[in-house]
Amino acid sequence: MIKVIGAGLAGAEAAYFLASHGVETELVEMKPQKYTPAHTSANFCELVCSNSLKSNDVEGNACGLLKEEMRRMGSLTMRAAEETKVPAGGALAVDREAFSAYVTRELRSLSALHIVCREERALPEEGIVATGPLTSDALSEAIVRRFGDSLHFYDATAPVVTAESIDYSHAFVGDRYGKGTGDYINCPMSKEEYDAFIDALLSAERVTLRDFEKREIFEGCMPVEVMAARGRQTLAFGPLKPVGLADAYAVLQLRRENAAGTSYGLVGFQTNLKFSEQKRVFSLIPALNHAEFERYGVMHRNTFLQSPEILNADFSVKDQPMLFFAGQITGVEGYVESAASGLVSAIHLYNRLRGKPARLPSAASVTGALSEYIATPNKHFQPMNANYGILAPLGKIKDKKEKKRLYAVRALEEIEAFYAAASEEE
Repeated sequence: MIKVIGAGLAGAEAAYFLASHGVETELVEMKPQKYTPAHTSANFCELVCSNSLKSNDVEGNACGLLKEEMRRMGSLTMRAAEETKVPAGGALAVDREAFSAYVTRELRSLSALHIVCREERALPEEGIVATGPLTSDALSEAIVRRFGDSLHFYDATAPVVTAESIDYSHAFVGDRYGKGTGDYINCPMSKEEYDAFIDALLSAERVTLRDFEKREIFEGCMPVEVMAARGRQTLAFGPLKPVGLADAYAVLQLRRENAAGTSYGLVGFQTNLKFSEQKRVFSLIPALNHAEFERYGVMHRNTFLQSPEILNADFSVKDQPMLFFAGQITGVEGYVESAASGLVSAIHLYNRLRGKPARLPSAASVTGALSEYIATPNKHFQPMNANYGILAPLGKIKDKKEKKRLYAVRALEEIEAFYAAASEEE
């Protein structure tokens, strides 16, 4: 029986692919017996940092293209996202609870999948380790014993407020550049209001990190107070940029957290401020003067391997070809990227079980480019999101829109050829 450890995005994708293709699979998940500092639900595929899976634009965004690649490979999480999506303009955002519940039901329905609730403390001889950025201490120690010291960085999550507590007299509904159906609540600020907010943010008290926690923070999840400390205008040109929204000095966007529209997350406002300080400082934004916070932002540990030294481009261990890793622990960064790595690692493991030769997706696809990235020697290895910069170059094409369209055409041709070859019967 093949073991998959962890039932997050990567583990769920891996377990579903294997079991739905007739492979007897044991899915080991420590919840609800034990929770990480960031998880609260007993369901699988719990989304922690945000309910957004980023852009859904196949021909204009690399993460949107990656989603389409996954759909064409039969992705469970993409199907779950489509069934539980909430309005979010050009982004694909989901009702977190409904999304997790959908994935959990689908996994539990598979006769070849055997779900075990326990903390895995040792590495298996064969299978897929997809324990994510919050791998338990016991398994982390086993990984360090096997591969040497792994790397750590910390990221943060954003607060969520109730929809009824937003002051709509200081807000308006709309999407950046009008792309969407009025899915965001926008909270404008004048220069004076912005300056007062920045002053309070810079002087606010943060949660004190212990010495072993003081590691690198991933740029993609930079706490808002850290960004502000880089310069007073950083936020005005970052998450608070008003471009495409309104004639204001700065604009905070709020995005739906659930289908009912009763909760909204502060977009780009990951933070490590103390809870009382979050309420005090963020309430200085006029539309949030009387906001009720359903959830405060937190900072938590993320762990990832020095993958180029350990893994092949198919996510298998270099000196142990039947052991695979998947998800953010490999150095792919983001919900969609994690799920994609779980799916593709399961495809590779499935073919290895059948004795089929490896067929890797090339860097013409986002899936293949991420696979190459985690296996390419790099002494400054850091987590990587889906982006056009890691794709195999197309050559000189001046029209950016046309270039992205051609990236998409080429990527989808590549991924369809890869999946067709991987799915061939013996």
